[in-house]
Amino acid sequence: MKEFFRSFFASLLAIVVSSVLFVVFIVMIIVGVAKSVTEKDDKKAVGDILTIDVSKRINEQGETNPFAAFGEGAAYKAGLYDITKAINYAKYDDDIKGIYLKLGSTSNGWAILQELRGALSDFKESGKFIYSYGENITQGAYFAATVSDSIFLNPAGSIDLKGFATVLAFFKGTLDKLELEPEIFYAGRFKSATEPFRSDRMSEPNRIQIKAFQDGMWDQFAEAAASYMHISKDTVHQLAVAGAIQFPTDALKYNMIAGLRYQDEIEQLLRKKTGRGEKEKLGFVAINDYADAVKSDIVAGAEGRVAVLFAEGEITDGEQTEDREIASKTLCEEIRKIRLNDKIKAVVLRVNSPGGSAQASEVILRELKLLKEAKPLIVSMGNYAASGGYYIASNADSIFALPNTITGSIGVFGMLFNIDKMVKNKFGVTFDEVKNTPYADFPSTTRALTPDEGLRMQRSIDTIYAQFKGHVAHGRKLPTDLVDSIAQGRVWTGVDALEIGLVDGLGGLDRALESAAAMAKLKSYKVVTYPEPTDKLSTFMKKLNANTETKAALKAAIREEVGDGYDWYKKLKGLQNMNGRAMMAMPFIMTVQ
Repeated sequence: MKEFFRSFFASLLAIVVSSVLFVVFIVMIIVGVAKSVTEKDDKKAVGDILTIDVSKRINEQGETNPFAAFGEGAAYKAGLYDITKAINYAKYDDDIKGIYLKLGSTSNGWAILQELRGALSDFKESGKFIYSYGENITQGAYFAATVSDSIFLNPAGSIDLKGFATVLAFFKGTLDKLELEPEIFYAGRFKSATEPFRSDRMSEPNRIQIKAFQDGMWDQFAEAAASYMHISKDTVHQLAVAGAIQFPTDALKYNMIAGLRYQDEIEQLLRKKTGRGEKEKLGFVAINDYADAVKSDIVAGAEGRVAVLFAEGEITDGEQTEDREIASKTLCEEIRKIRLNDKIKAVVLRVNSPGGSAQASEVILRELKLLKEAKPLIVSMGNYAASGGYYIASNADSIFALPNTITGSIGVFGMLFNIDKMVKNKFGVTFDEVKNTPYADFPSTTRALTPDEGLRMQRSIDTIYAQFKGHVAHGRKLPTDLVDSIAQGRVWTGVDALEIGLVDGLGGLDRALESAAAMAKLKSYKVVTYPEPTDKLSTFMKKLNANTETKAALKAAIREEVGDGYDWYKKLKGLQNMNGRAMMAMPFIMTVQ
C-alpha cells in the first residue's frame, strides 16, 4: 500500500508540474503576441528597402506565429494576397525607396510567381527601384525577377536557362514485384492520374497534354526573359536549345544579368540608392513584417465588403486535419458564414487545388451554389484549379485564371488494390468468407473483382463523369458536345482555357476583386478574408488532439528530413483513402521544372 501511495503522489505531482509549465508556456505566448501587436506600428518604419526572398514558399493565405516571441521565425508569414497587397501599398509609401529580391531555388508554382511578378511590375510604375541578386538562380526565380531594373549574380554562382522538363514516376514495376494488383477505372482518355499504377511510361495522350501546357508555360517564361534581355523569344529559346548559359560569364555575355557582384557590392549599391554612407547600416524591412503592418484593408466610407475565400490544397471529406487542405465540412461552414453575413456583398473564391474526393467536391459545389443565389460569386485560380478544383469553380458567375494556371482535367477515376497474392505468397496469409448476398463484401481488397463488379465500378465512374460535364455545361453555358471534347481529363493552361471557354479572362486576384465589386455595384469596398489566418499554435494543438504525440512527432520528423519529398509521402499514404472511391484529381505529382 505504501508503494501505491508513493506512485500515486509521484504521478499527481508530475501532472501538477506539467500543468503549471503548460500554463506558463501559454502565458509566455500571449505576452509575446501582445508585444508583437504593440510593436506593429513601428514595423513599417524599420527600413526603406522592402526585401522579398523568392526562394521561400508562398502559400495563398498568411499564417500567424505565436512562437516568434521565442525567436522562432517571423510573427506573421505573409501569404500571396498579403504580399501583393503590401507591394501595392509600398508603391505609394514614401518610406519605401525600393525593393530588393533575394533569388535562389524556388518551389513556388509558376502561377504564383506570375502573380508576384505582376505586382512587382505594377510597383515599377512608381519609379522606385527593384534590384535582384542571387548566388544560384533557377528559372522560376529568374522569371519573377525579370521585371527588375537590374539582376545581379555572384561571380562564382550559377543561373539556369535550359528549358522545361516534366518528370513522372511510375510504380507498376514495384506493384508487380510486390504482387499487389491494382484494379483501375477511369473516364477521359487524358485522365492520367492512374497511369503510374497501370503503366511503366506515359501514354501518348498524356505526353501530348504535358507537351502542350509545358510549351505554353515556356512561352510565358521566354517572353519574360526576352523583355529583360532585350531580345526576341525565339532567341531565348535558341540559347536554351544550344545550352549557351553554362557559366556566370555566359549570362553576362547574353545580358541575362546586369553584372557579376558579391553580396557586399550589392549592399554598397543599395546604400548609394538610399543615400546612406559607406559604413551605415542598410534599412531592410522583410516582406513578412511589412505585410503584417499594412494588412488591415480599411476603406473609409466603404459601401460594403467583398470576401475572399481561400481554398488551397487537396479536396478531402469531412473536417480539416492537415495544413493547406480543402476539407468539405470545414470549408462549407465558412461558405455558410459568408452567405449569412449581410455585410458581405460579393465573394471571390480563390482556388489553388489539384482536386481530390469527388464526393467532397460535390458537397462543396452545392454550398457554393446556395452562396451564388445570395450574392455574386467570382473565382480566381492560382497554380492549379484542376479536376475537383475546377469542379467547385465551374458554376461561378465569372472565372479568372493566370496564364500559367493549370486547370481543366475534367475527368474521374477510381482504384482498388487487391492484396490477395501479395499477402499469400510473401506472408502466408489467406482469406475465406461467408456472405449471404453476392455484393456483401463489395468492394473488396482481399480478392479480385468479378467482371460484373468491375462493370459496376466503371458505371459509377462514368455516371460521376457525366455529372461533372453536366455541371460544366450548365455553369459555363456551353453545349454538352463541346464540353465532352475539351474534357476527357485533359489539363490546360490559363491561356488555352480562355480560348476554349473554361475561364472568362486572364488575371490575378486583383482582377477578380474588381469583377466582384462591379457585379455588386460597389464603388468602394473593404476586403475580408476567410477562413481566419492559420495559427501555428492552433495547428499544433489540433494535431495533438487528432493524433498521438508520437504520430505528430513522426510526421514532423518526416517533413523535416525529406523536405519537398513529403508531398510524395502524403500522396502514397493517401492511396489508402482512395481505395474504392471516385476521385477527381490531377495526374500524380506533375511538376514543371
